[in-house]
Amino acid sequence: MNRLAHETSPYLLQHADNPVDWWPWSTEAFDEARKSNRPVLLSVGYSSCHWCHVMAHESFEDQPTADYLNAHFVSIKVDREERPDVDAVYMEAVQAATGQGGWPMTVFLTPDAEPFYFGTYFPPAPRHGMPSFRQVLEGVRSAWSDRRDEVAEVAGKITRDLAQREIDYGSTEAPGKEELSQALLGLTREYDPQRGGFGGAPKFPPSMALEFLLRHHARTGSEGALEMAQDTCERMARGGIYDQLAGGFARYSVDREWVVPHFEKMLYDNALLCRVYAHLWRSTGSELARRVAVETADFLVRELRTNEGGFASALDADSDDGTGKHVEGAYYVWTPEQLTEVLGEEDAELAAQYFGVTDEGTFEEGQSVLQLPQDEGVFDAEKIASVRSRLLAARAGRSAPGRDDKVVAAWNGLAIAALAETGAYFDRPDLVEAAVSAADLLVRLHLDEHAKLARTSKDGQVGANAGVLEDYADVAEGFLALASVTGEGVWLEFAGFLLDHVLAGFVDESGALYDTASDAERLIRRPQDPTDNATPSGWTAAAGALLSYAAQTGAEPHRTAAERALGVVKALGPRVPRFIGWGLAVAEAYLDGPREVAVVGSSLTEEGAKALHRTALLGTAPGAVVAFGVAGSDELPLLADRPLVEGGAAAYVCRNFTCDAPTTDPERLRTALSR
Repeated sequence: MNRLAHETSPYLLQHADNPVDWWPWSTEAFDEARKSNRPVLLSVGYSSCHWCHVMAHESFEDQPTADYLNAHFVSIKVDREERPDVDAVYMEAVQAATGQGGWPMTVFLTPDAEPFYFGTYFPPAPRHGMPSFRQVLEGVRSAWSDRRDEVAEVAGKITRDLAQREIDYGSTEAPGKEELSQALLGLTREYDPQRGGFGGAPKFPPSMALEFLLRHHARTGSEGALEMAQDTCERMARGGIYDQLAGGFARYSVDREWVVPHFEKMLYDNALLCRVYAHLWRSTGSELARRVAVETADFLVRELRTNEGGFASALDADSDDGTGKHVEGAYYVWTPEQLTEVLGEEDAELAAQYFGVTDEGTFEEGQSVLQLPQDEGVFDAEKIASVRSRLLAARAGRSAPGRDDKVVAAWNGLAIAALAETGAYFDRPDLVEAAVSAADLLVRLHLDEHAKLARTSKDGQVGANAGVLEDYADVAEGFLALASVTGEGVWLEFAGFLLDHVLAGFVDESGALYDTASDAERLIRRPQDPTDNATPSGWTAAAGALLSYAAQTGAEPHRTAAERALGVVKALGPRVPRFIGWGLAVAEAYLDGPREVAVVGSSLTEEGAKALHRTALLGTAPGAVVAFGVAGSDELPLLADRPLVEGGAAAYVCRNFTCDAPTTDPERLRTALSR
């Protein structure tokens, strides 16, 4: 029976034709396990996961393996991007039991959903000390049949241990200057001065930590913070992790030097990095930062935009290498011979020097990932533009990586914020329009009549899974950015609806936040994690959105909730700053006010008002909020009682709704927002 055929998840649909008798995560699946007295195999992955594809081909497409699974297990397939709550709960168990985690995640459960055996990828034959998948299945079946009491005891103990874990909330007070200075010191200790970034291989883009560093520099003038952000951004932009032909970042680098990426491209990474590079340009005027921000924004719109106006989740790492075989990186890598075939000998030599393509290769089998190892200023810009254009055209003839067309609310919220700000900074109204279209889709399709948010949609069909905390927080963040850029109060209103749900359903009496709502499906543990992963945690993203909304509206409950939520940053920031970077960035905004900027004019098209509005958006004060509108308008609360000055456009800079004297001069406004 093909139970996955009508799912909206591209990952589940990839498995719809497997010989394995898959179930989606459902009450019915566990009822079947209970009725048939079989254990559950829970397999969790996502569409662009390379090793998920490998295990699927080796094991789940193998008829004998499928026959064994179908006879002795109830098999459940979960897309971690649709059900981050299920993924989080069982990944916590995997990491506690094995000391590591990853995808595909393979967990064996009782019919009561209690885990008792864990792993990630299992090969089809024993390899490097790992048992084969068939050996694992046979061992689990034997334990289930012959040692059921022992299995039940293990499962019960693991479940109790998980249920008893509690976050060290630490404080209900936001961090102060001392804690943020300690966090900076901690990041400095972990910084890689030779290569940029933090830690060793694999090396991930530290988007949230970079945002903290930029805000810390803006508040304190710390040159060390700015240097770490600048150097890391430059080294990533020059490395193979960045697509030197078409823009956009890969998921991570397998080495410390940013040379060889894991080639999948995720919406969330590119949204976060687009915003970071735009903010770096705002702080420094760096031409490299400007170029990367714009190219990354263009990549988002060109490669990930869906027909409905939202943004798809990811591009795969693998594609057809021309022989019918799917190979990681095949779309992106080059040999000297391939350069010559496209460019001719003379220009191929130039391209090899410019992009770091060598005879030995920097990847596999003599292939190289394109980089920018040298100063571009020594090359003829016109020739390089021609080379890049011809290589890009030739690459378009290759088999492109598959795309996960699932629209995830949280990640679209991040993209909306990035595109709105990048479009405003660089006079690209098309990017702002793309942000508005995505926001319209979320309102039209993902929000129900009670302003409750669905996590996903695909091809215009909304998914069945409820939004989690990061969805509410990141979409609110995107809507707040749109309100600042467009001056349209409706986006502030929608952000308020979402944040009211956060206060009502995700916060407990201590001020701590949970990743799922109080009325969500009950799992063996209610997931709760304030630390960043590939994206800001729902906890700290909510703190940031609540703080910005309070600054725009004066809503005291929202500011109080933000302050209490930041208590975890006070506790964790000095100890693990790499893993709570967004919380530290929000704390910088909190310490700065954040500042509230109201810009009024006689119309939205008045040149003086537009100049002040642009200056306000380009201000580097951490987390400053901007309201823009016609004097006398009540569309945005910050505009109330803000008259024109001598008949002309004016800007008001306030903290906690106490304002400096208004100014009509963009230069004075710039100064006010930089001190």
